[in-house]
Amino acid sequence: MGQVTLQAQAYIQSAEKLLFLVADALTYDWLCRANPTAESLHGFYTDTDYRLPMYNNMVERILECVREGNSVCVAFYGHPGVFVYPSHEAIKRARHEGYKAKMLPGVSAEDCLFADIGIDPGTAGCQSFEATSFALYRPSISSFVPLILWQIDSIGDLGYSFDPSPNKQNLQIIVDLLASYYGMSHEVIIYEAAQFPVSDPGIQRTPLEQLPDTPMTGISTLYVPPMPQPDPDKDMVDRLGISDSLAELRSAAIQSSFVTGSGDKPQKDN
Repeated sequence: MGQVTLQAQAYIQSAEKLLFLVADALTYDWLCRANPTAESLHGFYTDTDYRLPMYNNMVERILECVREGNSVCVAFYGHPGVFVYPSHEAIKRARHEGYKAKMLPGVSAEDCLFADIGIDPGTAGCQSFEATSFALYRPSISSFVPLILWQIDSIGDLGYSFDPSPNKQNLQIIVDLLASYYGMSHEVIIYEAAQFPVSDPGIQRTPLEQLPDTPMTGISTLYVPPMPQPDPDKDMVDRLGISDSLAELRSAAIQSSFVTGSGDKPQKDN
């Protein structure tokens, strides 16, 4: 609830019907106080081998409220457009049926990761993939660019379980894929955004080869720091007319690599 924008808060409070799906009791209670029509979608979760029917039931409940003529707000934890199938599908179906629907931005786990680990994607870029898709399609990546793999604990798992446990064999597949770019000793980070305003984020550093044995949960994200940046292409530097800034560019690249990655522990706050 501490990351709700003022715009989103206004919609939450003024909606004729509020539906929500959140991951902590404090936000649950806050939403119920903010709007007396609040209704949780959590009851649609079931132990299942395939998540899609469960998500479609959520979508249908959302559309039921819309069809009743209500102004409906649906609040999801994190960013409503990041790994939230029901939000995208509900908006698409509502528009198809002639209703007005839009999405407001929120704060995703990736946004929290940028802040907590100290990454500026404007420096060297950023690569971001869902872990199962990364294994299935094996996209080309650059080891000089920060890499984020979502849902690292559920590689190859298309179902939903109230008591999930990471598949070490599937984690080893990811390790083997990444090792060809970084080597087995490359340090990676298992990241979990803070769940409460008073709690700290989870930041576990481990060599890539030990990833399958590293504790993680359903909200764990894998961050792979980049390798040291190579020298810029000299011909392109000349063509862009920035030859005098080559040393500065190199220094910035080295500094970026140091901040985002490899072994130094976060300093305590002043």
